Amino acid sequence: MNPRVSRSSALASKATGFPIAKIAAKLAIGYTLDEISNDITRETLASFEPTIDYCVVKVPRWTFEKFPDADDSLTTAMKSVGETMAIGRTFKEALQKAIRSLEIGRFGLEADSPDGQGLRREPDEIEKALINPNSNRLFYIYEAARQGMALERIYELSRIDPWFLYNIYQIQSLEQQLRKMARAGIDSQQWDPELLKKVKEYGFSDVQLAKIFDTNEQNIREIRSSKGVRPVYKLVDTCAAEFEAFTPYYYSTYEQENEIRSSNKRKVVILGGGPNRIGQGIEFDYCCVHASFALKEMGIESIMVNSNPILSNRKNPKGSLSSLVARHP
Repeated sequence: MNPRVSRSSALASKATGFPIAKIAAKLAIGYTLDEISNDITRETLASFEPTIDYCVVKVPRWTFEKFPDADDSLTTAMKSVGETMAIGRTFKEALQKAIRSLEIGRFGLEADSPDGQGLRREPDEIEKALINPNSNRLFYIYEAARQGMALERIYELSRIDPWFLYNIYQIQSLEQQLRKMARAGIDSQQWDPELLKKVKEYGFSDVQLAKIFDTNEQNIREIRSSKGVRPVYKLVDTCAAEFEAFTPYYYSTYEQENEIRSSNKRKVVILGGGPNRIGQGIEFDYCCVHASFALKEMGIESIMVNSNPILSNRKNPKGSLSSLVARHP
């Protein structure tokens, strides 16, 4: 194998917390995996097989809105301008987080386009969109499920692995349940904490819940917090806590144990530039990294948040705006 570093290597590095570029460089000059130490654990060698206890989802960022006459069908041509990456305990959670981070006016997988109409289309138009890959096919799948199209039929048309379709079906099924509760007049304050936990496990945002129950995001947040359903941060490392990890790289999820390591240092939050777009250079990434270095020289701890996983310095890992936080002491 040629140990080169591709664009996808940056994503894999952020997803696993494994310094792929550094390892590849050392392999290229003759080192072997059992001779290279793992900077993350400082205890294991690079030959130690990574084990992860979370799910990572990458979603491409399209910019067809800037080119209204362009064909948004997807073939072998490169048409995405970037991507977002999200981490969650489940595929459903990570998927909805990644969609939120696209900054396209959606707050999750529900077909809640900015105009409020979603993808309400006729069955024949939906079937055509499922057959031909396009930038909105993920949302057409969700709309097909909403309209009652059988999972087997969606698979027959799209040829997407049924495992992914089934997870999307589960998200849509829970949304249907929530909408029935809303129509029945069941106030969100009457929610059972276990239902709230399930809703968060499925990746639903407070904004989505507020839309379903015709209230506001702050009200949902207060109700959720009062019932003890609050986010915690989990540490990303290559060994699933089998060994101590020294790289402070986190994702948020709704569980009990909080693994974040706090300090008494002064802190500054650095917000990245979001998913890459046409007309936007990599300056946002350059600025983020050097801002972190400058703060370190001042004795200030930086906490970086961003949704673009590529092109970042290994000491400053970044991830989904709705899921990842990196600390640089």
